Amino acid sequence: MTQTIYDVLIIGGGPAGLTAGLYTSRAKLRTLMIERMILGGQVMTTTKVENYPGFPGGIDGPDLMMRFQDHCQEFGLEVTYGEVENLIDRGDHKALVVDGEEILARTVIITTGAEPRKLEVPGEQELVGRGVSYCATCDGAFFKEVPVAIVGGGDTAAEEAMFLARFASKVYLIHRRDQLRATKLLQERLFASEKIEVLWNREVVRVEGDARGVHALELREAGTDKKEALAVEGVFMAIGVVPKAHFLAEILDLTEEGYILTDAECRTSMPGVFAAGDVRKKILKQIATAVGDGAVAGIMAEKYLVEELGQ
Repeated sequence: MTQTIYDVLIIGGGPAGLTAGLYTSRAKLRTLMIERMILGGQVMTTTKVENYPGFPGGIDGPDLMMRFQDHCQEFGLEVTYGEVENLIDRGDHKALVVDGEEILARTVIITTGAEPRKLEVPGEQELVGRGVSYCATCDGAFFKEVPVAIVGGGDTAAEEAMFLARFASKVYLIHRRDQLRATKLLQERLFASEKIEVLWNREVVRVEGDARGVHALELREAGTDKKEALAVEGVFMAIGVVPKAHFLAEILDLTEEGYILTDAECRTSMPGVFAAGDVRKKILKQIATAVGDGAVAGIMAEKYLVEELGQ
């Protein structure tokens, strides 16, 4: 029995992947999207998106991603779920090993995105799910009327601190520097909240807790050996992301940080394989730029099929 060879395989179902799927499916290319968890990517954990054009006043992340999904599936995008383990170049087609089985395609678009960076301090890993979290919108409601902390200084940290202030009795934002990287608008909102206190020039060196959960953080003043304890019942990490491209380390050209290297047209070092969104090296990581990447990758995959494979 002849195995199906798709025109396009898309790895990852965030904004970049869904946009690529929209473009290729609309071009009548048989497209299969492979997602590890849920469609929508990190945007599914965003309370409100205010910087994506066309939605004055903002839109909830899950609502926006549902619109993306509905639009893609209008044109016949196929979706399956599994863990991609390997990518093999066979010339006129590629083989993806997914949960031990091969799926074949003439082109591949990688949109695996990025995942939250770990702080890598004692107690963090042991207390994940018992007070340590990487998603305030997922877990914030479990911390009603108790003190919590969020670690970071960028837009995500500011947004999540304000979200946590809806539930917690007190929110400490812990930042290792003396000024935030968040946009001025978010900083203004943050500083206006009576529930949020910023602890400047502090680093978390240990998460304290037991079987019942987190009960304190050990902090160190930046540049000194001075330490202090902060009583909290939850801690949320918002210190950036790392690309989800580890399975490609020996297959494609990556940066030292693990991002996929591409040209301006989203081509990777393997012919017929493209990368889009937060997994590739680029200056800005936003929904709008992921959508732009996805559109480019989808068009370039179609162009490759025509010009290189004569499809």
